[in-house]
Amino acid sequence: MTLGPQRSIYFSNRPARLGLEFFDQPPVSLAQAFLGQVLVRQLDDGTELRGRIVETEAYLGPEDEAAHSRGGRQTPRNRSMFMKPGTLYVYLIYGMYFCMNVSSQGDGACVLLRALEPLEGLETMRQLRSTYRRASTGRALKDRDLCSGPSKLCQALAIDKSFDQRDLTKDKAMWLEHGPPQPREPAVVAAARVGIGSAGEWAQKPLRFYIQGSPWVSVIDRAAERDAQV
Repeated sequence: MTLGPQRSIYFSNRPARLGLEFFDQPPVSLAQAFLGQVLVRQLDDGTELRGRIVETEAYLGPEDEAAHSRGGRQTPRNRSMFMKPGTLYVYLIYGMYFCMNVSSQGDGACVLLRALEPLEGLETMRQLRSTYRRASTGRALKDRDLCSGPSKLCQALAIDKSFDQRDLTKDKAMWLEHGPPQPREPAVVAAARVGIGSAGEWAQKPLRFYIQGSPWVSVIDRAAERDAQV
């Protein structure tokens, strides 16, 4: 199957992309502001893939022992973290998976995009994700598994290292739009970040944010949800 053009069924007119004023805020507030907004990826053939952001993590910069910029360290790999807000920071993990972050206000601070609710182009996302799966599985990916994790969403949107240092306020292949109206304000859970057990006390800080009840969230923290209701 080829990746043919697919047009939006959600938007009759393309909304204006979110600009620098949106990204130019501290990482914790940006991580929460991302929730509900729509990430758009335009492929080379014009296909547009859309997903509503449902989970993020904030990385606070040099003070944050879990951040790649801890101690103020700057390297060719993490240079994007020190660039203007709205700059993509894409890096490789385990030699084969990509993760995508967006720089925020503050040197070395950024927000990791952890999960999306797929809105448009789901079959294309499924095809892109399937190229990374073992053929022996033989099972089609469920919608909820398309973008439920930082590397999964990169696969589903065809994001690789070439996106590092791109500007979300100007890039032609990736941008952020206002999310569709919701009937009520979603509840947001603050929980510990995932996979940073070696970061000492920073491993338990509630710097991961997700929309409660969303089936597309990668990791549910029941204890954090109970605490939020107290």
